[in-house]
Amino acid sequence: MSTTDLFLAAVLLSAPVGTPEQTPSEERWVSIRNAVHQTAIRWEIMDPREERYLLGTRDDFLSDLDLLRKRYADLADAPPLADCHRLPDRRTVNELIRFNRSFRKSLEEREVWEADRSDLFQQAMKETDRAYQQWDAVRDAQCDFYYVTVRRAALKKLRDSIGADAFAAGVMPSYVPEWRFASAP
Repeated sequence: MSTTDLFLAAVLLSAPVGTPEQTPSEERWVSIRNAVHQTAIRWEIMDPREERYLLGTRDDFLSDLDLLRKRYADLADAPPLADCHRLPDRRTVNELIRFNRSFRKSLEEREVWEADRSDLFQQAMKETDRAYQQWDAVRDAQCDFYYVTVRRAALKKLRDSIGADAFAAGVMPSYVPEWRFASAP
């Protein structure tokens, strides 16, 4: 694959969605497709498992190119997949999420019996649900069988939820609102 093909692939992928392009000739098709695949995989806007069907035929060129362009735009500010290595492993995350859901259920049950404190329980449930959303994003980011684009989108969702500084520092949110636990007298 030539440097020219890789440069063309970068230009094609970074153009705005909907930019008209001429479908490559039959003679150039394979080299252009391979260059787009290689570049898209390197930029983490395409999973290697998608090579089988993205740009599978010349007829798919424009629609698949626009799909990749949309991903490029959507994930332009998403963290790289390598940031997953700074997160807890999936098994640990699943345990934390299980506890979160159990805690949420206990709040619902207590709200029924302690109706006079309903506002407090509603607020605690909102905080618990927010923690769930954050840890669910961690779980999605750590899921090896998800495509790289889904995992990067989950990293972006997590970073946007906890803040860029906390994300960069590796400061993970609590998996339940710990401040809601009363200390023993």
